[in-house]
Amino acid sequence: MELKRAVGESLNNFKEHVEVVLAKAIADLESEQPAASVKDRVDLSLPGVIRPTGSHHLIRQVFQEVEDIFFSIGFSIVEGPEIETPYYNFEALNIPEFHPVRDDMDTFYLELPKGAPGPLLLRTHTSPVQIHTMEKRQPPVRVIVPGKVYRRDNPDATHSFMFHQVEGLAVDNDITFCDFKGTIDYFVRKFFGEAVKTRYRPSYFPFTEPSVEFDVSCIFCGGSGTAQSGGTCGKCKGAGWIELFGAGMVDPAVYGFVNYDPKKVSGFAFGMGIDRLAMLKYGIDDIQVFFQNDVRFLKQFP
Repeated sequence: MELKRAVGESLNNFKEHVEVVLAKAIADLESEQPAASVKDRVDLSLPGVIRPTGSHHLIRQVFQEVEDIFFSIGFSIVEGPEIETPYYNFEALNIPEFHPVRDDMDTFYLELPKGAPGPLLLRTHTSPVQIHTMEKRQPPVRVIVPGKVYRRDNPDATHSFMFHQVEGLAVDNDITFCDFKGTIDYFVRKFFGEAVKTRYRPSYFPFTEPSVEFDVSCIFCGGSGTAQSGGTCGKCKGAGWIELFGAGMVDPAVYGFVNYDPKKVSGFAFGMGIDRLAMLKYGIDDIQVFFQNDVRFLKQFP
């Protein structure tokens, strides 16, 4: 009880002190002359301070352009993990166990603690998301998959150990190669312009059959193979064509991994490098500038 009485007196004294200090502060403020108005203190005719504004990185801009084109024709956008298992990155895409791309000379395998389940790796393409998507959805499926991918490439003007891809997949009843060709031709003409020409060359990929390499007429020389100076075009090396990406009809073996009936469904898949698209469209010669954060370069693409 003695402590209670002492604490109560101390609190009352503190309260009285605070009230006196606040009353004095209020009286001092009220006795001061009114401050000059904002109009008197600031010249409102002076221009304001223009703050610099940021912008999307060129890679993000190209991603957005590609996504918008495919979104306009009924494709949806899905994403997936950058750390994958060999099953999703290779096996479910019909890439056999001893295929060269599965070697650690080409693929980044993660070092895991002893006893941890594995192995795990950094995905080498965005194709594993196709498998994840088909496991969750029944046809029709029309998706594009933007994202980062990783490969053991030595950095130079055209290679990087990390780069960007957009994977595409369409699966439904009675999808044909003509549907595939029409979709790709539409995309390329929207992206590069109506004047470009396209061609398809036979190729091989484990997860598509038939497979093709897709070429576009050189946008720098108009497909002539000749530069404006009169010499050979350095971009297409005189061929008049530039290889753009690989694609094809989904191999029926892939459907077996996702419980689709290959007798009832068909589809096509493609994978394109966003960095390569940006380099071609904007005349950039070195892929490394995308990763150096040089403001002088970034300012050119507001």
